[in-house]
Amino acid sequence: MSKTPYLPLFELTRGDTVESIHDGAIAVVDVYGKLIASFGDPDTVTFLRSTAKPFQALPFFEHNGPAVFDFTSPEKAIVCASHSGTDEHVAVVQSIQRKVGVSEAALLCGVHKPYHELTAERIHDHKEPLTSNRHNCSGKHTGMLSYVALKQRTGESAPAEVEYINPAHPIQKEILQTFAEMCALPVEQVHLGVDGCSAPNFAVPLRNAAWAFARLCDPEAGDVQPPARALACHAITSAMMSSPEMVGGPGRFDTALMQTTQGRIVSKAGAEAYQGIGLMPGALGPGSPALGIAMKIADGDDRRKVRTAVALEILRQLGALFAVEMDALAGFGPTYSLYNWRKILVGRAYPTFELAWNR
Repeated sequence: MSKTPYLPLFELTRGDTVESIHDGAIAVVDVYGKLIASFGDPDTVTFLRSTAKPFQALPFFEHNGPAVFDFTSPEKAIVCASHSGTDEHVAVVQSIQRKVGVSEAALLCGVHKPYHELTAERIHDHKEPLTSNRHNCSGKHTGMLSYVALKQRTGESAPAEVEYINPAHPIQKEILQTFAEMCALPVEQVHLGVDGCSAPNFAVPLRNAAWAFARLCDPEAGDVQPPARALACHAITSAMMSSPEMVGGPGRFDTALMQTTQGRIVSKAGAEAYQGIGLMPGALGPGSPALGIAMKIADGDDRRKVRTAVALEILRQLGALFAVEMDALAGFGPTYSLYNWRKILVGRAYPTFELAWNR
């Protein structure tokens, strides 16, 4: 184990002088739990934030909720999403709410302006009220309420005074148990916190989060998942990859990566520069196993460009992207030029790490 969990992996220059250095840690794990490659300490414990959303949706899928309520592919995907708050996103969330019989007023995620700048500008200019359905987590919260409604159909319910986001609520206990199992950890080793949307969130070693993504991508390999969970894993990855515009939105990395790779890669970012990526079986060539990637930029990356650049460099070093795909994603990295407010070229940004391979 390294003395510090994070090591320098990305630099920004001004002229010919390095001005900023970002540290991070990376774990790449196959579906059998083997650490394939790493940088920094792969056992770094940190919060997944929104990267956990596919796993938070898993119990609802495992109990056939999307089929019971006749969810479409976009509706399944937005339950796992950090959407941009466009009108299209809101319409999909509203459709779920109508099918399930829950109201926007029941959401406990709070309110923020849409990530999509044009939508945010229009709302501001027209003095439209901001509502919870514009929140990037409204799909996740609507999914949680959908699971509550599903359980109520079967006669299961929690005390009325226990909110659905309370860690003591039965669905949150089940989400935690399911997440721990996907990470191959005892529940007691999952550190709990409160996310920006007020739902519980989880901190685990990068190695275990990466393994969870690999298992999500191929639940029949390695430590084989029960049939209902395996079907749920397939349903989630299929929905995210077939409706990637729901997972993020216009100009967002997760959406662009999944659109570009067309069924080979599933991707989910989290706040404070966390990124989870799953490579489907065969993504690296015929017979290649599913892989999971978990990475964290130590300083949280307030520029929101280091995370995507490092993620692309990891995929490049793994050989997971074709040259034409790298070109299509070049706006996200792995290198980019730095310009000032007058559009004068002033520096460069580039990754500096090499993955350490475990042969």
